[in-house]
Amino acid sequence: MSNEDTPEKLTGIRIEKSKTFAAGMGAVANSMKHILRESGLVHGSRVLLGLNQKNGFDCPSCAWPDPDDHRATTEFCENGAKAIASESTKKRITAEFFKEHSIDSIGEKSDFWHELQGRLTEPMFLPKGAKHYQPISWEKACHLIAQNLRDLEDPDDAIFYTSGRASNEAAFSYQLLARMYGTNNLPDCSNMCHESSGAALNQMIGIGKGTVTLEDFDHAESVFVIGQNPGTNHPRMLSALQNCVRNGGKIISVNPLQEAGLLGFAHPQEIKGMMGQSTALSSLYLQIKPNGDHALFKGIAKCILENQLEDTEFIKNFCNSFEEYKVSIENQSWETIVKESGLSRNLIEQAAFEFGKSKGVIVCWAMGLTQHKNAVSTIEELVNIQILTGNLGKKGAGLCPVRGHSNVQGDRTMGVFEKMPDSFHDSLDRYFKFQSPRKHGHDVVNAIKSMHEDAGKVFIALGGNFLSASPDTSYTAEALRNCKLTVQISTKLNRSHVVTGEQALILPCLGRSEIDRTSCGEQFVSMENSMGVVQSSHGRFKPASVHLKGEPAIVSMIGESLFAEKLFWQHWTQDYGLIRKAVEGVISGFENFNERVLEPGGFYLPNPVKERDFSIVGGKIHFRINPIDLIQPQKNQLVLMTIRSHDQFNTTVYGLDDRYRGIYNERRVLLMNRSDMEDRGIKPEEPVNITSHYQGQTREAHLFLAIEYQVPKGCAAAYFPEANALVPIDSTADKSNTPTSKGILITVSSASAKVG
Repeated sequence: MSNEDTPEKLTGIRIEKSKTFAAGMGAVANSMKHILRESGLVHGSRVLLGLNQKNGFDCPSCAWPDPDDHRATTEFCENGAKAIASESTKKRITAEFFKEHSIDSIGEKSDFWHELQGRLTEPMFLPKGAKHYQPISWEKACHLIAQNLRDLEDPDDAIFYTSGRASNEAAFSYQLLARMYGTNNLPDCSNMCHESSGAALNQMIGIGKGTVTLEDFDHAESVFVIGQNPGTNHPRMLSALQNCVRNGGKIISVNPLQEAGLLGFAHPQEIKGMMGQSTALSSLYLQIKPNGDHALFKGIAKCILENQLEDTEFIKNFCNSFEEYKVSIENQSWETIVKESGLSRNLIEQAAFEFGKSKGVIVCWAMGLTQHKNAVSTIEELVNIQILTGNLGKKGAGLCPVRGHSNVQGDRTMGVFEKMPDSFHDSLDRYFKFQSPRKHGHDVVNAIKSMHEDAGKVFIALGGNFLSASPDTSYTAEALRNCKLTVQISTKLNRSHVVTGEQALILPCLGRSEIDRTSCGEQFVSMENSMGVVQSSHGRFKPASVHLKGEPAIVSMIGESLFAEKLFWQHWTQDYGLIRKAVEGVISGFENFNERVLEPGGFYLPNPVKERDFSIVGGKIHFRINPIDLIQPQKNQLVLMTIRSHDQFNTTVYGLDDRYRGIYNERRVLLMNRSDMEDRGIKPEEPVNITSHYQGQTREAHLFLAIEYQVPKGCAAAYFPEANALVPIDSTADKSNTPTSKGILITVSSASAKVG
């Protein structure tokens, strides 16, 4: 095993029956377990009560929106409780920790062990050839970054990565830093998750965001939840789904796995929910095979057209290319649709009638759609159905890509994107009086390839765990080691801190719950949730260390070192309001930013599609025609999809349990269909090795336990980041270049290694 890998060691699995509903007392108990373990009952409870309140701080977990009006005293979910327990932990990583632990010894530990070590407390530097980090001052750290950037022959040899955790103020400063330096190399976590959504939506409706508000769920007659597991990934969404059902709406779930949070919800803030009495959610559950969604959507459209359920008025007024689209659907055979979706015609028609007869339909989706080779065309097909039935720009209807990290949408709005439109650059140039580069930069996959091919680059990460989040782990590790300098701006220890360039820096930052006090007084930041609401976030608690700085200040300090003649960088380190003033001057929709963001609940950004204004795409939406194009496994191959366990958020591992799926104390598991196990002579809980296959290349992940699970035949599932080693660097979605983490061709063999 090398540093980039998670340890090939089993930890004592326990299997129980999977759950039939999410939340309830189990969610409360598990939340309190994490709070007690990390921050203690008194402090942990105080921090939780400040979460997602109008005068409090934004949850550092998912991007699900807060209610516009009344907010509960406990406006958080189990995910939020875990995230804030992690952030408010009493444990600390000091210089003594790094003196005791070499990067090699840290690399031998699991991601869960990394999480348990606590908060980073001071800047650390790893010199060339060293095995131990050592303390460094903020001034020297920023000077080192600036000097390494100046030494590069080409600005495009610098990579500026961003996690979706960064605030609007940090993201805006960061993209400006990169562009003033001379590059558009601004890869971000969107490249690995919802980039396919943005690509499809921008092409079809002119805006890469959703078109619904939280209130729309109260008025929808049908909500389709596709390729998404809200019970684990966005638990607060369950309240919206419950309200929809209670108001007479129906939930139709489309997912290869039967997930507890799609079956039922026991609201933990209701007496019945606390007693384990759940609200049934899905009235129809389509257990589709991975990547069968494109065929399903064509089948739904075919049934709608056959039964004349389309909205002819909407099509006439707002759509183009309908006749060509209609002919393409009529020519699509039911035989192909059924075969490629893995669903019966009867089930598809049931879904279609719900779609066609409902007065308002919301479609929600996540990575189950976005991480396939044909992801963009699949999402375009989903938009086709919405416009076919007139479900845009009206109450209780619309498109809802459910984003992952809390400000991933805000980062993009702020300009963190490798190919922003010329209009953004023009506005940036006018305000700051410089010429920003127009050549498109690297996304995540191309950034990894660039670092892998040419030595001596500088890689800076504003948050996140780049190595663990990225595809093709060994390849990515080689790319990072090829760099001259790697910089991680972080709150806690992760694997990217020990797989480094020749030199490395760890720059510790404040968490959202912590007071950010500068010479100008207490500062606040802002976020944009997945429904386009921009709101403020105010830290309320003492920082974990006196040495910590806010992310906007850290970015601005680097800017101050790199561009000494640009005095605004120095001012920005102390007054984030000046950053917001610049945002107001550059980005449309942020007029009076400093004032409006302090209004209770914040403000909505403009979204013309909500008003049926399609002028940005010429006044009318074009139906898109795409053939069904799925990967075809060869004999003995399975299609692997990477998934999260319940005790993790993105690459952060809070624990070793996957409570809803009934898997405890183990992460190295491979979920398989019983018949697929029998065909290969694999017994339940037998150790196996996994090999992925792509264009004649193979990649391996060792020592997983095969678990019998209700997955479609020919399919398997495993947790990331452990399974990311199997995702080929060259296997990406058309148009969006997103890694195909839900469509990996694998073979499985019995492992010879001993169970550790």
